[in-house]
Amino acid sequence: MGMFNSILVVCAGNICRSPTGEYLLKDKLKDKSADNSVENQIKVSSAGLTALVGKGAEATATKIALSNNIDMSPHKGRQLNSKLIAENDLILVMEERHLSDLLGQYPEARGKTFLLGKWIDDTEIPDPYRQSHEAFEHVYQLIDRACSAWEKYL
Repeated sequence: MGMFNSILVVCAGNICRSPTGEYLLKDKLKDKSADNSVENQIKVSSAGLTALVGKGAEATATKIALSNNIDMSPHKGRQLNSKLIAENDLILVMEERHLSDLLGQYPEARGKTFLLGKWIDDTEIPDPYRQSHEAFEHVYQLIDRACSAWEKYL
């Protein structure tokens, strides 16, 4: 793994999992650059393969993040496109299926696209959308663990 200046977190709708991953990574990386200088900051953003464009983060995901001091209120869903693929050094997806869909559509992303759960035994992160609060809680914890595991490579 090399130096990454920009990371894109991808899921399907870009309202539950990828915003959670984006804001958690931002938070973890903020603590890392002790001098907090902007030029050292890795840029983190998110997008969806089938995004709900312009939609805010899902209510339960937002609430759980907030209870962990992560504010996702600025989030707006974005559609993945080739410009975003080109602009980012590292692309992190939630499921094997996202990996194959993304590489099928954007073969140029090969070599820089990995599972977010890569360092926690290639764990896939399931979609909590329209599921119980517990499901969202479980997904939040998984994303938190996965982001922490990526930290040492960033």
